[in-house]
Amino acid sequence: MDDLVESILDYVRSDYTDYAIMINGEWGSGKTHFWNHKVRNKIESLQLNGKRYTTIYMSLYGISNLEEISKKIFIETTQLMDKNLKKFMNSKGQTTIPEYAKTGLDMANFFGVTDNGNRLDYGEFFSTDDKVLCFDDLERANVDVIDILGYINNFVEHDHIKTIIICNEKELSTKLKSSNLEMKTFIATYLLDKQGDLDKNDKPMVEKIRDKIEYVFDKANDYERIKEKLIGETFEYAPQFDYIINGILMRYENDPELIRFLRENTKLIINTFHKSGTRNLRILKHALNDFKKIYEMVNKSYPNTNYRVMQTMLIFTIAISFEIKAGKITKDKFVNIEDNEEYKAVLVSSRVLMDNRQFYIKEFDNNYYYNFKAEYRFFKFIEYYVRTRIFNMKIFKNDMEAIINTVDIEKLPGYKRLLTEEYWKIPDDQFDGVIREILDNIKAGDIELINIVKLYAYFSYFSRKGLIEYDIKTIKNEFFNGMNIASLKSKYCENVEEELNKIAIDEVGEDMEEILTYFNSLNLQLLDKKYKELADDVFKCIPMRMEQFYEMFDKECMDIPIFKYVDPYQMFQRISCAANEDIMIIKEKLQNRANKYTKEIEPEMKNIKQLKQIIDDYIKGKGITIKMVTLKEFSKDLGYILDKYKLTLFSKKEEVVEEE
Repeated sequence: MDDLVESILDYVRSDYTDYAIMINGEWGSGKTHFWNHKVRNKIESLQLNGKRYTTIYMSLYGISNLEEISKKIFIETTQLMDKNLKKFMNSKGQTTIPEYAKTGLDMANFFGVTDNGNRLDYGEFFSTDDKVLCFDDLERANVDVIDILGYINNFVEHDHIKTIIICNEKELSTKLKSSNLEMKTFIATYLLDKQGDLDKNDKPMVEKIRDKIEYVFDKANDYERIKEKLIGETFEYAPQFDYIINGILMRYENDPELIRFLRENTKLIINTFHKSGTRNLRILKHALNDFKKIYEMVNKSYPNTNYRVMQTMLIFTIAISFEIKAGKITKDKFVNIEDNEEYKAVLVSSRVLMDNRQFYIKEFDNNYYYNFKAEYRFFKFIEYYVRTRIFNMKIFKNDMEAIINTVDIEKLPGYKRLLTEEYWKIPDDQFDGVIREILDNIKAGDIELINIVKLYAYFSYFSRKGLIEYDIKTIKNEFFNGMNIASLKSKYCENVEEELNKIAIDEVGEDMEEILTYFNSLNLQLLDKKYKELADDVFKCIPMRMEQFYEMFDKECMDIPIFKYVDPYQMFQRISCAANEDIMIIKEKLQNRANKYTKEIEPEMKNIKQLKQIIDDYIKGKGITIKMVTLKEFSKDLGYILDKYKLTLFSKKEEVVEEE
């Protein structure tokens, strides 16, 4: 880094230059910090031929026209000529006027500078004697880069002012190619059409449009040409991150407990930063600021939190910040991971899930936690805070309570240890105890049904490997009995395949099929139980809470055979007591539902047929009233639905005959 500073000083010392120099580096890597703390003071301490140089720094961030650059130069130079302002700024230790103080001001009038009553031409007013210009954030200006470089070239070529440009050329290149892309594509397509090349099959359309855009709008070449003329040397900024990170930590010196913790874990911070694969110190600063709040909240509410957990929180905060804010992933990669248990379950799964989430999480864990052992490695409240900027107290408390029960392995149920971590991590002297505890839980039916299935895969594997003394027949009987009891307490499992993919055993025994078959039968019973409870909740809203009925029916019952789980006589009593308008709405919903979800609701047709018969029997011989006509129309639509299934069944039989 000292060599780079010296090279920049050599440029400033040169008697005559007609070129600028460029400092190129990634966003957030500390280029501006390097200028402010390493270069500027060195330049201003130079004395050449009895004169001392003055630096003038300008950020081009957000500049929308060239006049704004002139104003910035005017402001920076005028503050140096105004003795009172300079004296005030020196007393405050400031070297530049704050940006907010410049915004929206007509600075010429502010300083009382006029030119025969007219607005001042800032470009002509600017004095070039003994100055070094520094233009930062070139790629973030809202003006065409070519125009800005042409503007700067006036100072360099004609006035021979020492000029330093700080930018990220990688982003600049992207900006040059992507600006006004829709307009460029439209014009390129128009030209190809006019030239008769649009319909030719000599190359892919995308490639033809891209080539035409590059030919007509080759800003990159324009940039290279003017850069060759303007920039004499380009220096790659490769910062000494360890030194800079130590400097960043100094901002927390006023918080004794936090700074002590951060100083003790400086190596962890640096290692995690390097593992991010970026050079973005700005993201690291934000991450450490986030950790400051996390550290304060944990110490306030849970002051005796394990030190290793705090270290892991530090790693996770930095890691998740880089993963999300550096654009390495979309924000939703961790959205569906609810807690540390689910995170670890994904890690130990031996098979790939339907999406690429498992692969990414394994890569994340292997990268950031390599050679760092911790039982608790995922913090939902931190992920949520970094992703949404909201510190959710409910999630925070849930996480911290789980941590209290997880860090002490003795308090963690044995079956969770087996399902959420590699089994070989369980010490030999604890393994038998864990196995006995799990069997006791299974016998009592205290474990969710799907988890019993997963545990059986482990026990079968352990039996084959001789790790447990129980024979497979005994184990199977214990599991069957446990599944029967657990089914009374368990809930229906919707994502069976995904759950089974979390089994961290490659060698699944053939006996697993028998367990799965039995599980599927019990799971179907749980589904029936779930639908029965849903049917009770939905249909009890008729006739008194019809709005609630419509909402629940539309949202939860359209594609499931909900009438299969309700007594037709009770259903008739509720429908007959409803208002005529509601009866008509219900029949229309049933008809539309049958057209849209014909196959899904077929199992309920037996009850629909019975309901129609009950309505027909009721209205038979009754006098004509609006209610009777309404019920008759309702019955008619039920008949339409039933006929639809007769036609469907007839079509299926015809297909079978044709195949034969």
